[in-house]
This record gives sequence, C-alpha cells and structure tokens, in this order.
Amino acid sequence: MILPLSVKIALTVSGIFLLNGMVTGVWKYAKIMSSPEHKAPVYVDIVHRTSFFYSFASLVIAALMMFSPFSSFWQVIIVIVPLGYFVLTIIAYTKEAYLNRTENMFEERNFSTTWIMYSLIAGEIIGFAFILGGFIYTQFFTV
Repeated sequence: MILPLSVKIALTVSGIFLLNGMVTGVWKYAKIMSSPEHKAPVYVDIVHRTSFFYSFASLVIAALMMFSPFSSFWQVIIVIVPLGYFVLTIIAYTKEAYLNRTENMFEERNFSTTWIMYSLIAGEIIGFAFILGGFIYTQFFTV
C-alpha cells in the first residue's frame, strides 16, 4: 500500500513519540526508584505521559489524512503544523526534566510562555481543524 507523504510523516512521528514514551518510562522508573519519596520529578512524568498522548494523537491525524481532499503539498504543510508543535512541546518538557526543574515553567511570563504559547494554540487548533474539516468534507459532502 502506498501511503501519502503526510500519512507517512504522521505515522513516523507517532512511532517516535511512542518510542520516546517508552524510553522516558525507563527514566521515570529510575527516578522513582532513586527517590526517597518514590516519585519521579514533575517534568519527567509530564514528558513520559505527553509522549504517549501525542503518539496516539498523531495516529488519529494519520488516519484522518488518508481522506484529505487537499493536494499532497498542502497535506504535508497541514500535518507538519500540529506535529511540529507536538515535537516542540516534547522537547521543552524534556529540557525541563533534564534540568530537574520542579517549578511550573509558566510561573514566569516571558516570550515563550506568552507568544510561543499563542502560536502553539493557534497552530495546533487551526492545523487540526483543516485535517478534520478535510475528512468531514470528503466523507459527508462529496459524491
């Protein structure tokens, strides 16, 4: 079966997120076992769970993109936007976990916690709206 490039990208990213969830699970386990409270640091736990969440979100995106009415070029662009923000989020959480930060990264209002978050919100929601909208269009409004 030949898959569209956008679907290949989404499936590849999904697999990478799943693998990252497994690897960070080992990191989380090691932190739990070495902690007197038997708890993992906050951001180690967050990056572990978020990796699994984004893995399955990426699978949904891949499935919906199978029915996209857009050209191959636009399919790739539409998929890269939310997946790119997923990747950036995982990187940010991994950085916070590696630095062993325990405070909330949003405690201080700055460029990242304001404007990058606004672009993340817009990119993920608008990108996914095009993905879902394309699926709905091809499945309910075309012959």
